[in-house]
Amino acid sequence: MTAPAITVLVADDQAIVRRGLRMLLESHDGITVVAEAADGVEAIEAARRLRPDVCLVDIQMPRLTGLDVTRALAATTKIVVITTYDLDEYVHEALGAGAVGFILKDSGPALLAEAVRAAHAGDALVSPSITMRLLRHFTTPARAVRHPLTDREIELVRKVARGRTNREIAAELFVAVSTVKAHLANVQTKLGLRNRVEVAAWAWENGIT
Repeated sequence: MTAPAITVLVADDQAIVRRGLRMLLESHDGITVVAEAADGVEAIEAARRLRPDVCLVDIQMPRLTGLDVTRALAATTKIVVITTYDLDEYVHEALGAGAVGFILKDSGPALLAEAVRAAHAGDALVSPSITMRLLRHFTTPARAVRHPLTDREIELVRKVARGRTNREIAAELFVAVSTVKAHLANVQTKLGLRNRVEVAAWAWENGIT
C-alpha cells in the first residue's frame, strides 16, 4: 500500500519562485504542494485551513515575515525556512522560533526535497554550509557538563549535532530507527527541548560535540 503523499504549503512573495518550488518538490515522488501563499498572513490562514504536513516559508515576505509565520505555526506544523539570505541572525531566530529546517534557495532540488521529508519524519535539516558555521560558532572547549543523560544518549546527541538523520544514526549504532526515535524522545524530555534542532543547539552550546 502506497503511503499518503507529504502535503506542503509554499510561501514566497515572488510568484515565479513559488512556481519553481512547486515544480521542484512535485518532481519527487510522495510530495504534493497543496497551496501557495504570497505573504505571511496568507500563509498562516492557508496553513490553519488546510493543515499541510510541512510549510516551506521564505524569510522576507510582506505583512508578516517568515519568522512571524514560524512563531505562529511551529506548535502545530513542521516549518522549513528557505531564503537567499545566508545570515546567522536569521538562522538563530528561525530555529529559536521552532523551525525544523533552514535551507538556502541555491541548495538544489535534492536537498529541498530531503528537508521536507526530514521535517515530515520528525528530523531536521539545515543547509550543510550553515551547519558547519554554527558548529564553529557554538562549540566551546570540552568541560564537565551536568546533565541527566546516559552515555548512549550522549552518543546519540553528538550524532544529532553533526546533522545525522535518524536512519543514519541507526545504521552507525547498529540499532533500529524506532530505538533511535525512543532515545531522542527521552533526551528531549530530560532536557526540556522541543525538537532535534534544539538538541543540536544544546550540544553545541555545552561543548558536547
